[in-house]
Amino acid sequence: MRHVIALDVGGTGMKAALVGAGGELLYRARRATGRERGPDAVVESILGFAAELHTHGERHFGEPAAAAGVAVPGIVDADRGVAAYSANLGWRDVPLRDLLSRRLAGAPVALGHDVRTGGLAEGRIGAGKGADRFLFVPLGTGIAGAIGIDGRVEAGAHGFAGEIGHIVVRPGGVPCPCGQSGCLERYASAAAVSGAWAEACGDPEADAADCARAVASGDPNAVRIWQQAVDALADGLVTALTLLDPRTVIVGGGLAEAGETLFAPLRDAVRRRLTFQRPPTVVPAALGDSAGCLGAGLLAWDLLETTDRSEVTA
Repeated sequence: MRHVIALDVGGTGMKAALVGAGGELLYRARRATGRERGPDAVVESILGFAAELHTHGERHFGEPAAAAGVAVPGIVDADRGVAAYSANLGWRDVPLRDLLSRRLAGAPVALGHDVRTGGLAEGRIGAGKGADRFLFVPLGTGIAGAIGIDGRVEAGAHGFAGEIGHIVVRPGGVPCPCGQSGCLERYASAAAVSGAWAEACGDPEADAADCARAVASGDPNAVRIWQQAVDALADGLVTALTLLDPRTVIVGGGLAEAGETLFAPLRDAVRRRLTFQRPPTVVPAALGDSAGCLGAGLLAWDLLETTDRSEVTA
């Protein structure tokens, strides 16, 4: 059975699947990245995990994987197949595509950015299915974005397209590690809400989910913190809407798990800020933490389609 390897590498763990031609998940597995042992160990963990998946496919489906798709965090040069930088994993300029291809007996490998890869899946088979233009914004430790256009995700000229978390929404505000002050992710990420609520309630273990529950119960401090995050997010989204004019905005990540506690005020806040812009549909992501893995599978099948066409042409 023809299949591909899909691998989603996170800061602490890896999710993987063997994916059939119809998108069916034939096998799933998880592993730790081993980042506590350093960047070289992380790379070896990825290569070893991919090799295990390759062997499993050969044994159970009668042939090795035809290709692999891999999503990684940080700065990614997808054209060169290089994982350029990741603060969480500690690596720089890792030629991951070539390393994986050699470990997988020469199988072609597609390398992608984790958020853009997740956005690809949400756009094609998730909440954005059928939308010709969409913006995928996961709200996690930070905030990033994926710009979807006609079934593909735009990387930009230098691989930075979609970095909505670094739109300045509060000039002169909280310093950001990127070097600016007042960036969106310092106000509206799950980490930002967690930090503000932990300080307000005096519990260092409190997080954004606790804040959302307190909002639902009417706690005035929680409502204030939550509304500040929603207002900042709406400001950032309206800037993006003005530039990109997407038909659908897909919001995912940990903060989106609050459901209508987030989406009801967010839709209202976006609508109040619009003047000439056409309002998009604002919806929750549909694929959860499977989006990156499913997107990696799509990258692999896309790569195979390109390779197959090239072989026919030649």
